[in-house]
Amino acid sequence: MHEYCVRSPKISALARNTRHFSPFAGPTCFYGEGRSIVKTEIRVACSNFATTDRAPTPKRCNAHYFRRGDELLREKDEPVRELEKQSHSEVSKDSAVPFSSGRRTLLAGMAASCAGVTASALAPKRLLASSATAAPTNSHPAPASCVRSKIVASDEATVAETSAGKIRGFTRNGVITFKGVPYGASTSGARRFMPPAKPEPWAGIRNALAYGRICPQQDSAHFETDGHNLASHDEDAFLLHRGSAITVPGEDCLRVNVWTPEINGSRKRPVMVYMHGGGYSGGSDHDLLSYEGESLARNHDVVVVTHNHRLNAYGYLNLGAIGGEEFAMSANVGMLDVVAVLEWVRDNIVTFGGDPDCVTIFGQSGGGGKVLALMAMPAAKGLFHRAINQSGPFLKALTPDYSQRVAELLLDELGLSRSQVRELQKLPVDRLSGAAAEAMKKMPGHQPSIRGTYGESGWGPTVDGRVLPSHPFDPGAPGISADVPFITGTDLNEAVSGLDRPDADAMTVAELDRLVKEAFGGDSEAIIAAYRQDYPKATPFGLYATIAASEFRIPAFAQATRKAALGAAPAYTYIYAWRTPVLDNRPGTFHASEISFVFDNAELCDHYSAGDAGAFVLSKQMATAWASFARTGNPNHSGMPHWPAYTAATRATMYFDTPCAVRNNPEGNGLRIITNSPK
Repeated sequence: MHEYCVRSPKISALARNTRHFSPFAGPTCFYGEGRSIVKTEIRVACSNFATTDRAPTPKRCNAHYFRRGDELLREKDEPVRELEKQSHSEVSKDSAVPFSSGRRTLLAGMAASCAGVTASALAPKRLLASSATAAPTNSHPAPASCVRSKIVASDEATVAETSAGKIRGFTRNGVITFKGVPYGASTSGARRFMPPAKPEPWAGIRNALAYGRICPQQDSAHFETDGHNLASHDEDAFLLHRGSAITVPGEDCLRVNVWTPEINGSRKRPVMVYMHGGGYSGGSDHDLLSYEGESLARNHDVVVVTHNHRLNAYGYLNLGAIGGEEFAMSANVGMLDVVAVLEWVRDNIVTFGGDPDCVTIFGQSGGGGKVLALMAMPAAKGLFHRAINQSGPFLKALTPDYSQRVAELLLDELGLSRSQVRELQKLPVDRLSGAAAEAMKKMPGHQPSIRGTYGESGWGPTVDGRVLPSHPFDPGAPGISADVPFITGTDLNEAVSGLDRPDADAMTVAELDRLVKEAFGGDSEAIIAAYRQDYPKATPFGLYATIAASEFRIPAFAQATRKAALGAAPAYTYIYAWRTPVLDNRPGTFHASEISFVFDNAELCDHYSAGDAGAFVLSKQMATAWASFARTGNPNHSGMPHWPAYTAATRATMYFDTPCAVRNNPEGNGLRIITNSPK
């Protein structure tokens, strides 16, 4: 048993107008009418929901205690009763319907702190005790946070030693954090376009208290930056908490961040190494608040690692045919950086309480593409043992002809001859980034269409026959990682969603018909009918956004099918379908929306979760599934329906929603018609 204090800054305002609401808003809780409110301190005792030793089994957390004077009142919380009404079907033929407006009104007063207690308390036993398979382990629960965060950064308590020297981190809420730790040397000057080198050792204790530099990205001078006084991307930035930390570009960017429950101990925990999104051209390890690893490490007893690496021209400029053997690996040094991260984990993670023989790589969008590429790279073999791809719609990588043409155009932009390739290492960042941007504008790129393909244009790894011998998942899954269990999945809506589309819900059936016909011609009516059968309650825009997600869904199911065909390790598939109530339920389930729940950050990323009771339950379910998979290679746990492994025969897919449910062959007819539709 663990005791938690829970509180919310929203409580005072709510109390003035609320007769009774959840004491999850404590430790100061109120019970009464109008201004006659009794102020009471609440402490909730319960079992931590977090997966540590075994699948979570919450106990006695679905009741709250109120003390008014000497009177003890024991009353079940309204949101619990409401959630208990949900059916618990393991296989559903229809999409789960989002919370009704009535339920959202009911839950609006709930603000949760201490994520570990929240999901335990809110989830009905029927939801949390469904049969599942999860192998037990021997880890112990980490202490949960309580009321105030105490920060410690000291030579005695938060110093760890790496292969390059000692580093000082800080501890908060039972988790020790190290940020901006070098895993490689600076990549500037003569090291530009070269494979990563080991970091230079340092003397004494180096601070690891703040995020490191990020790889230089697009030069704004080469793109349209006039926003015309519009808030075109505000909703995306708001819901994803973009810009929560300062990003400083620089070529000395090879840095890792580590969150762990323990340093300098003897226990070994699963290690979860995350690849950030942004394609292969942008993004960083801290451009989204959801990447914070503290909650995942604390609540699930794992070690979380995020990192920066080279991108765009700095990581993927193919100079091999131009510059000779010296530049033979330049087309893929960005991926070699990620291999260096995994080598750093292998060599150092025991000091941080991790198990180098139990490493999971996971990433979203471009980060998912990096996961897929690693699965096909000989240099990465043996450095990871599970893999998760979130919305990475990649089957192929670049051809040498394509990436070499980019390099030639870049030299032309700079007025350099083929014999002057080494001059590229001397250029200032702004000139190189600008020339790279202009060169890429002249190449055929990904077209804005709902039937596009990814990985075959733009910046990215090249099939060079050396670092990346073949396409990651074409024509089949990579045999070199056949023994690695694999999860792949997508969001219900991906590139097309209601984000920053105030008129989305105004789409008519006629507009839906027109847009789908523009993409698929004569097959449009059959496609719409097939999707309508899968999602009978969807609005015209909701149906269009889901059809548009086929450019992500088709490669995800192809990845799973090809992985399962190897017959060596299981594959699992999912569709994330929860809708945030924010912005009147309009955004839908958009690209990157699942990340905060995977990191167990529903509380931290409250612009998205909105304090919704179902959000906290789902966040706990997803983070527990990811941690269970990292621990055992099996995502199942007792807090959600059984998630079967994917086979070509059943195509069993977990829908992450409230409630979660498994469907066989979701969108099967529609995806089949789209796949066979002439382009």
